[in-house]
Amino acid sequence: MKHKELVADSADTSEFEQLLAEGFDAARPGELITGKVVAIQKDAILVDIGFKSEGHIPLNQFQNKEGKVTVEIGDVVEVLMLSPENEMGEIVLSKDRAEQLKVWNKLEQVFADGDKIGGTVIQKVKGGLHVDVGVPAFLPGSQIDIRPQRNLDKFVGTDMEFKVLKFSRERGNIVLSRRVVLEKERDALKKDTIGQIAEGVVMEGQVKNVTEYGAFIDLGGIDGLLHITDMSWGRVVHPSEILTVGQSVPVVILSYDKENERVSLGMKQLHDNPWEKVEARYQPGEVVEGKVVSLTDYGAFVKLEEGIEGLIHVSEMSWTKKLRHPSKLISVNDEVKAIVLEVSAEKQRISLGLKQLTENPWEELSKEFPVGQKINGTVRSVTDFGIFINVRDDIDGLVHVSDFSWTKRIKDPKEIAELYKKGDEVEAVVLEIDPDNERLSLGIKQLSEDIWESVPHRYPTGVRVKGAVTNVTDFGVFVELEEGVEGLIHISQLGVERGEDITEKFPVGSPVEAEVTNVDRAERRISLSMKPTKRKDSEDYAEYMEESSSAVTFGDLLQQQLNPEDKK
Repeated sequence: MKHKELVADSADTSEFEQLLAEGFDAARPGELITGKVVAIQKDAILVDIGFKSEGHIPLNQFQNKEGKVTVEIGDVVEVLMLSPENEMGEIVLSKDRAEQLKVWNKLEQVFADGDKIGGTVIQKVKGGLHVDVGVPAFLPGSQIDIRPQRNLDKFVGTDMEFKVLKFSRERGNIVLSRRVVLEKERDALKKDTIGQIAEGVVMEGQVKNVTEYGAFIDLGGIDGLLHITDMSWGRVVHPSEILTVGQSVPVVILSYDKENERVSLGMKQLHDNPWEKVEARYQPGEVVEGKVVSLTDYGAFVKLEEGIEGLIHVSEMSWTKKLRHPSKLISVNDEVKAIVLEVSAEKQRISLGLKQLTENPWEELSKEFPVGQKINGTVRSVTDFGIFINVRDDIDGLVHVSDFSWTKRIKDPKEIAELYKKGDEVEAVVLEIDPDNERLSLGIKQLSEDIWESVPHRYPTGVRVKGAVTNVTDFGVFVELEEGVEGLIHISQLGVERGEDITEKFPVGSPVEAEVTNVDRAERRISLSMKPTKRKDSEDYAEYMEESSSAVTFGDLLQQQLNPEDKK
């Protein structure tokens, strides 16, 4: 296409006439022409291109976004010839089409030469992005970056440079790649960077990606991994706490695997290890101040200085409150005072305590309620193993199920709920106070005398007793002698024949009579027997011998006949 530059204003009329005199061909449709603005009308711009009449161009092609006209009379403009004459006899020109034609010409040249072109991302579309490079172009999602990008919205509105992958003027199809541009730049940087990488070298890098276990740092064409454990001497829950994508950070090369091009980086190594002399700076019993930086289920971490954090375990926060989570007492960013409990430079651990700043109520409790003293309280909770009674403030004492009664054994946890309800007023006896373990043991059965204290006297060995069968087991029969007192007749002491069914012979509730063979007060156990004992056998023999000695025998009569004097 020929490019005509015809200028027709009063200043260079002679030049214009000279060009015509030299026989320049008239411009044809589809050709770029240069002319001058000669008039600005209500809806059109008139441009003199050296023809008998001026060319008409719609006004909106010379207006900006605010609607303001961007040319003045006398300005030189480049336009495209659409038609030498329309129905009105006017020359039809287009500034927009001229601009598009120039862009397509430029893109064609860029594609042929393999050069880069700049453009602006307009919007996200299916499969990638819509880019304005003067004309609409498509940037596939796979060509946006070297690494896969999930969030394409962040690129909208940004200016970038691209390589033209595909170009078709006929189809109006342009496919771009930013990835190719970045890879080329990275390869160029990589050569320089590799020459500088060595263990111990400090470099400036840019955070490229943040993960749960660390961050990837772009050193210039090559990425290095900064692991979470090498970010700070202090505790880091997640790398995002101290790093953000795009941030520039100084790092030190910890190791470099040339074969696999793997680089391990460190940040904390740029500073002295604060834990090396921590035991000299923090002594057990010392009061320290710090800021709560994080909470976990088991406690709160308090920053004491850069790189040094102490842990207040949840058990060290309150003497009396059983905290399920530290957030019930303190929050992140709270300024707190605590007492140093333990320091270990080797384990890089400082244990702190909050409750130690106040008096231990458990020690006061042992003075106020000595062992054996009666105490009144309210049932705070009912459990399968006993009840908790609130005695003062937040101190609860436990009455274990075994301390409910001297005689009644509770086998089913439901029985506890039937006996005691939350809020019931209960009297108990102090059995033990353990300040170290913050534990108070109470008893209810201790309010009355132990019936088993008198059992050995009321059931001496050898006495015969009566009772009713309460339970039959494989090893014997249990007999209730009185309320709360049972005896066991072992299967060997039942006097049954081998193979005989004791369940049928001793049904529950049936009366039995037996003899006490042993009483163990400590174990609260009475042993019974239904078989004759050796002691009974010996007593019967002695009685027989006594009766036998008083009878007159034939020998006695003969002796009297031979010795009549003996009769006297």
